[in-house]
Amino acid sequence: MGIREEVYFEGGPHIGDLILSTLIGFTVVGLPLTIGAIVRALWLRFRITDRRISVTGGWMGRERTDIIYSEIVKVVKVPRGIGMWGDMVVTMRNGSRLELRAIPRFREVYDYIYERIAAKNPGMVGVEK
Repeated sequence: MGIREEVYFEGGPHIGDLILSTLIGFTVVGLPLTIGAIVRALWLRFRITDRRISVTGGWMGRERTDIIYSEIVKVVKVPRGIGMWGDMVVTMRNGSRLELRAIPRFREVYDYIYERIAAKNPGMVGVEK
């Protein structure tokens, strides 16, 4: 019997990312942004639990990345869409990074992740509130 995880957030990117990118897509320059937003809306899914961060994405949602909090050394958040959604970059001990794009309620999700990292890595200098 496995250990149960408490799910804090589960879902896809914020709908505003798709809407804004689609509006920008009416210009030729904005077309790549629109295509990226459509792909994210279709296949990108986040799952934030009390044990890990899971991101499913890629073409047709076939790639999955799981990160446990004790492996995270730094998280940076960037607001988007007038602060309605945001992006996060999670840096692991081995130097690799995972980008979480267009997360709804990104401030609350960031705070939740920060609390879990602080609990798993007391005194970690790379994690700043």
